[in-house]
Amino acid sequence: MGTPSLPIDAARKQLSQLTLIRSILLAVLWICFFLVLDVEPLKTSSTYLSCILLVFSFINILTFVRLRKNLPVTEFEFFTQLIIDIACLSCLFYFSGGANNPFISYLLVPICISAATLSWRYTWIITISCLVTYSLLLFFYIHMPFFEVSHHQQATRNWHIIGMWFNFSLSAILITYFVVKMASTLHEQRKTLSSMREDELRNQQLIAVALLAAGAAHEMNTPLSTMTILLSELSDEYEDNPELLSDLNILKSQVTHCANTLKQLVQDSSEAKEGKFKQQDIKVFCNSIVNRWQLMRPNISFTLNFSAITQATITHDPRLDYAIINLLNNAADASPDNIRLDIYCENDLLIWRIIDTGKGINQQLGLKLGKFVFSTKDQGLGIGMLLAHAAIKQSGGSVHQTPNLTSGTITELKLPLTL
Repeated sequence: MGTPSLPIDAARKQLSQLTLIRSILLAVLWICFFLVLDVEPLKTSSTYLSCILLVFSFINILTFVRLRKNLPVTEFEFFTQLIIDIACLSCLFYFSGGANNPFISYLLVPICISAATLSWRYTWIITISCLVTYSLLLFFYIHMPFFEVSHHQQATRNWHIIGMWFNFSLSAILITYFVVKMASTLHEQRKTLSSMREDELRNQQLIAVALLAAGAAHEMNTPLSTMTILLSELSDEYEDNPELLSDLNILKSQVTHCANTLKQLVQDSSEAKEGKFKQQDIKVFCNSIVNRWQLMRPNISFTLNFSAITQATITHDPRLDYAIINLLNNAADASPDNIRLDIYCENDLLIWRIIDTGKGINQQLGLKLGKFVFSTKDQGLGIGMLLAHAAIKQSGGSVHQTPNLTSGTITELKLPLTL
């Protein structure tokens, strides 16, 4: 069986519409069958035609029953339904005048439906089947005087039949080519619109986070300044107590670090707003991030491998530091004892491969990463991956996470180089 080429609901709707079209066609064919019998009684053909119409109607009823069951509709099944239509119509046309039957042009309908819904491989099979059917019906069929062209001018009749065949062939090829192209373009547009909606949702979440962060940073500045003053006064007051003085100095250094981080954030945001990013050597850029991460997580065990590093530089957006460190921290949380970092250049891209041996991620979770605010950690805020993906994408890069063959996750980060 094939795989669904469209979402399940859309595929079921398409098969339902095809069944409705087939029902209308069958109603018209049954009416025409009885009208022809009334005007010009048939001999042997009527038996065959009635049997074919009964089989065709029975297949249509079975399709209605199949649609009542909650089963996925695959591309191959939809293709098979169209092939059944062509086969039944071919038998009908064979016993009712062949290419002289005015309903012969209906063979364009399966081509149009296939071109708009199926892949190009299936569409070309449908098109070739209809062309072969039409061509064979020019020579092999049961005569039906009711549909015969006038016999007064044999040459004119031949050119009429040839012209009909040429028109059908040209129409079938043009429909197949251009409708498939248009369907492909519409599919790409839907994907683009879906991506734009996801980006808009993520940007709205980022704006909300940025506003909260700006407010928090503004509120933290005053208490940090107060804490710095109080810690200095306490240090002067208890300078005779070495143990307490040591703890106060540690607290003072931590508070100073927080204050400096806030100032650096303000400076980095200002540079980002003005687009003032400096060029940096690749190894310097990578080593500075790894060293900074190692200071934050001194107990982590990892191996670092540099290979195929070019002489190009990279635009150092400070937001990338936080993004990459966030990815490294996620790997460290998953497997603190065994992390592998492969850093190399390929096709004007700087590539980081972060390989951990943790529990890994499932497919459903992987679809949410970097798109929504959520966290799988008890103490997580749920915004780390969202901010990381946004910073990397704004820098022209990309990040993908896939399951490792043995265990854990492979995080692949790609950043553009400046040549």
